[in-house]
Amino acid sequence: MTIRLTPENAAHLLDRLRESQPLVQCLTNAVVTNFTANVLLALGAAPAMVDVPTEAGPFAGVASGVLVNVGTPHAEQRSAMLEAAAAAHAAGTPWVLDPVAIGVLPVRTGLARELLHFRPTAIRGNPSEIIALAQLGTGGRGVDAADSPEGAADAAALLARSTGASVAVSGAVDLITDGSQTIRVANGHVLLTRVTGGGCALGAVTAAVLSLVNRHEPGATLAATAAATLLYTVAAELAAADAAGPGSFAVHFLDRLHSLDGATVLDRARLA
Repeated sequence: MTIRLTPENAAHLLDRLRESQPLVQCLTNAVVTNFTANVLLALGAAPAMVDVPTEAGPFAGVASGVLVNVGTPHAEQRSAMLEAAAAAHAAGTPWVLDPVAIGVLPVRTGLARELLHFRPTAIRGNPSEIIALAQLGTGGRGVDAADSPEGAADAAALLARSTGASVAVSGAVDLITDGSQTIRVANGHVLLTRVTGGGCALGAVTAAVLSLVNRHEPGATLAATAAATLLYTVAAELAAADAAGPGSFAVHFLDRLHSLDGATVLDRARLA
């Protein structure tokens, strides 16, 4: 039987996350490290910023999930990312690739494409990043997208089919696909784009949620990837209602992740 995302499933995964407190290894960019760790802690997971060669691989084998975010790919971290992705693939640890600002920048673009050889469990990015990773375009303006999620739908489906990953495309309505099924999440708020790490931290949350499901069950990876997006964006909506601007939003967002409960997810979920 194919597993499908429902608000009830997402609420159940939130409860399981808090019970199991998954350990998420984050090889991420220098700009967002602190925010990413705080997001995981607020939601109930445990962050581990292990991105040093010779440590990254062994740790990926014992972590619950791994995030590889190529936002500031210095030489040592690039080696650690390849090591961690290879080890996660070998150990069956779910891992998420976030191809930040790829396209015209050659170092990170080449790295992201090399990382695809290790079969990420999920890939998340903005529309221009997903199009560039699928080699159907040249990317956006740095970390800013020049395309829409619907405009990236074909690229996301192609990428999902070629890698076996669930692909999440961020936007006003997030699009998540495994190449055959597609889920749209219409929750969220524009203030997520006004805070450093607002998108990047979602990759870590996705790795945490993926660790909770049996990825051999049909539809489980797609449902978990979409559930992570739903939990994250519902918390963003709640935070935005209390915020005066980006600064207070960041604080309220952590608080709302911490206090998020299943009843609120059921009440506010907007799925298609």
